[in-house]
Formats: sequence, structure tokens, C-alpha cells
Amino acid sequence: MARIKFMNTDIDNLTMAETLNEIDKLIQKKNCSYVVTPNVDHIVRLEKDEELQKVYKNASLILTDGKPLIWISKWYKTPIKEKISGSDLFPRVCQLAANKNYTMYLLGAAEGVADTAARNLMKKYPGLNIVGTYSPPFGFEKNEQEMNKIKTQIQDVHPDILIVGLGCPKQEKFMYYHCKELGVPISFGLGASIDFEAGNIKRAPKWMSNHGLEWLYRFSKEPKRLFKRYFVDDLKIIQVARKYR
Repeated sequence: MARIKFMNTDIDNLTMAETLNEIDKLIQKKNCSYVVTPNVDHIVRLEKDEELQKVYKNASLILTDGKPLIWISKWYKTPIKEKISGSDLFPRVCQLAANKNYTMYLLGAAEGVADTAARNLMKKYPGLNIVGTYSPPFGFEKNEQEMNKIKTQIQDVHPDILIVGLGCPKQEKFMYYHCKELGVPISFGLGASIDFEAGNIKRAPKWMSNHGLEWLYRFSKEPKRLFKRYFVDDLKIIQVARKYR
């Protein structure tokens, strides 16, 4: 597998088709692997967050989520083949699961959202079997009772695939610390993908994502929440990109 050094992480330099092939192999190995999809926000966080650095070092697949990272890779003259965002990957993983009879569990999003997403996805992909969903309350990771409830629910249904939509870095750290004890062959940290599939949040039009403008679309929908992330934190990517050139 083509893993390359890229800024402060490694990247699996794969096309979407190659990625799905690797995912299928990892499910069959049953080694409790997990997948991370770095975007500009993750790369900026990785500069200072030592815990997140550990998470990344142990990930089985590290996929590039975001056009700006593709542009930087071209500037470095080590081009990354394809943008593989979590929200593009998720539907394809659902199709793979439907074709191969792999079961799936959805963890994350606000109350009731994961349920709606599961219903929509099972309609969209005949044969897809989502064996459970749970939307944990805010602060669940500090609540032992909640954590035990989540673990028990997942262990009871033995899914082949776990989709974790808790936002970065919470979802990545959750997979790193609990992946082995949950016994799930593969877990994905996919941010807002559950919301997209529930129809709770609209995705940017295709032309916007193709031109690296998905962030602008999302900002126009939630300016208050995303202002600091996009206009303060994420601009640090310029310094980071220069540092590793």
C-alpha cells in the first residue's frame, strides 16, 4: 500500500476504488482497525495535540479529506491521487456492506438523527443491514455509565463496521481507545456524514466540493459555529504547509 509522508502525518495515497479494496481486506482480517480522514482542521490540530498524534500513528488507513490538502501535495511535488472525504466514502462503504452482507452500527449525531440516517440508508442500499444506532448525550465520554451502555450495545450486536460521527478529535480518540474492546473489524470517524444521510444537514453542491469550496457552503449554513474554525484556526495551515515543504 502506498503510504507517503505528508506534513505532520502519513497518508495512504489511494484512489477511491483502491480504498474500498483495502477496507474490504481489513474487514476480513478482523483485526479491529480504524480509519481517519485528515482535513485542514486535523492537520492544524496534529501540530500540538500529542494524543491525536498517537491516534494517527495507530490508524490502519489515513485518507485525504479536502481539496486544499491535494493542492498542497501538488505544491510539494508529491501529488495525492484523490480527495477521499468521509461523506463521499460513507455511501460507498454502505454499498460495499450491502453487497458483501457486512453489518453496520451508527454511533453519533443528535438524538434520533442516527435512526433517520439508518432508515434512509437501508432504503437506498437494499440488503444493507444496520444492526443498531445510538446518539449519545453531550459529555458522554466522561460518564462511565454512558460509556458502558455504548460498549454493551455495540458488543451485543457484533457489527462488522462501526461509523462514529462525534466530530474531531472526539471520534478519533474514541476509536483509538475503545476499538479493540468493542471487537469491531473496522471503525470510521466520519464527522457530519450521519447528519448528511439523515437529511439533517445539506451537503454542498458537487461543483463546490470539486473546487474546494465545501467549507464556504458549510460556513454559509452555520456561520456562528464555524467562523473561528475556518477563519482563525484553519488559516494556520499556511504556516504548517511552509514548515514541512
